[in-house]
Amino acid sequence: MSKFKFSVGPWNVHAGADSYGPATRQEIPFEEKIKRFKEIGFDAIQFHDDDVVPNMNELTDEEIKAEARKVKGLLDKYGLKAEFVAPRLWMDSHTVDGGYMSASEEDRKFAMWRSYRSIDIARELGCDLVVLWLAREGTLCAESKSPVWATQKLVEAINLMLEYDKTIRICIEPKPNEPIDRSICGTMGHVMAVSAATIDPKRVGGNLESAHAVLAGLDPANEIGFALAFGKLFTVHLNDQNGIRYDQDKSFGVENLRQAFNQVRVLMENDYGSNGEYVGLDVKAMRTTKDADSYKHLENSLKIFKALEAKAEKFDYAFRDKCVKERDFESLEMYVMNLLMGI
Repeated sequence: MSKFKFSVGPWNVHAGADSYGPATRQEIPFEEKIKRFKEIGFDAIQFHDDDVVPNMNELTDEEIKAEARKVKGLLDKYGLKAEFVAPRLWMDSHTVDGGYMSASEEDRKFAMWRSYRSIDIARELGCDLVVLWLAREGTLCAESKSPVWATQKLVEAINLMLEYDKTIRICIEPKPNEPIDRSICGTMGHVMAVSAATIDPKRVGGNLESAHAVLAGLDPANEIGFALAFGKLFTVHLNDQNGIRYDQDKSFGVENLRQAFNQVRVLMENDYGSNGEYVGLDVKAMRTTKDADSYKHLENSLKIFKALEAKAEKFDYAFRDKCVKERDFESLEMYVMNLLMGI
């Protein structure tokens, strides 16, 4: 039995379309996904704003809240919670050149409208967390935007959200690139700096995604630990990544098992989850996966996480300390490998 609670987003089960090819599987109805997530063993659902209210740009503020209440009823039906809501600015025609950092004042206002509505939706769903994946917040042309101005605009936008709702928490999900070329907030260190610059730093933290850390050439466990050291790890997106390529969102642990083990271990060592945090997955099925296997990547990720959790529970800290004292790091590394290989 795992000590953790797990969350997943409906976008993690998709039809397989990508930038270079059409869909390979059938779309699955929203409620069917929610029901299956519960059966697999998830405790909460991650949402984008338009996962909850697909046509929100066409609705009034009160109509958006009413639609959100319908989804809250669906969650209650299956005994699930909402973990967070994230404004999906990167898919909207108003924000093709960024939202909070757009050169267009009109587009910046639209980004704030979506952000306020995401807060409204979160409240209707019964959660207090809004995640910002700053997908297009940066530059495609280096000279087009001052990084000083852009960073200031991000802080201003977060301050407006904090003022809009005095209890909402803002969680930045850093990524160094893709789809933007030069991200303004690419690592957990950037998140900490932005948090410190806001009007209420205790309500601003980070969401560490394993693959995003790898894309920045960093170790995900160290990024997790860095955020934990400051009390700023509001959630995680666990997955895996084959090197510094495009964002792959592979099943957790399938590429870098030792790296995955250390992510689990640092969460366990620091009592992650004791304040209600979830272990979130952000994983995608491989493109040629069959319809019948649409959820297998989620099942596999949970199995791997729980297996590594069991390994971490067996970790011999006394032996670790002995090796460190004797500077016998070769023995320590071999101990870890034997633990993972079951030798």
